[in-house]
Amino acid sequence: MSKRPIKEESFCGLPIVPFEDVETVYSPEGYSFFVAPSYTKLNILRHERFEAAKAKGYRLASYISPHATPLNDGRIGENCFILEDNTIQPFVTIGDNVTLLSSNHIGHHSTVENHCFISSQGVVSGGVRVEEQCFLGVNSTLRDGITIGARSVIGAGAVILGNVDPEGVYITKRTERSRLPSSKLRGIYKVPGHHWIKTGLIFTP
Repeated sequence: MSKRPIKEESFCGLPIVPFEDVETVYSPEGYSFFVAPSYTKLNILRHERFEAAKAKGYRLASYISPHATPLNDGRIGENCFILEDNTIQPFVTIGDNVTLLSSNHIGHHSTVENHCFISSQGVVSGGVRVEEQCFLGVNSTLRDGITIGARSVIGAGAVILGNVDPEGVYITKRTERSRLPSSKLRGIYKVPGHHWIKTGLIFTP
């Protein structure tokens, strides 16, 4: 890992230390490490930094929000980042270096392997296996008992009902704008100088 120039000496009042030199300032015996990159390059960057920190001898810390609901008896690996309102049901296994943004459901007996990133509002049904280095987009849904192959991308709003081979990419069609403007919707009229007002009629074109 090449050493890059550092333009600032501190961030939020804390010193910035080059990764190449970090153990000389913060020894692995006295400190834990957290690797923070997102899903850049399909989680490759976070994976590489995770392995590099482990190679230096650091213990990798995890963060689990006190507003999450983990019910899987602590089967959560190192360097995980689990935000609020995640429900992790019984018998789930979460691997190392996994990010769960807000409000996901991870169903019973499912496994999320190492280096995965799951965006908000995802639903992983029971008995699912999400293999290494996958990305699950916002509002994606996986039916029960299936396997998502390694390094797959499940796009926002996608519904997956069967197994996915490794490196699969599933993207839903973008919602298109209707030719009808909102001013023509039934049940809406405008009072001059005021906001749009809804009448008792139905909101349909």
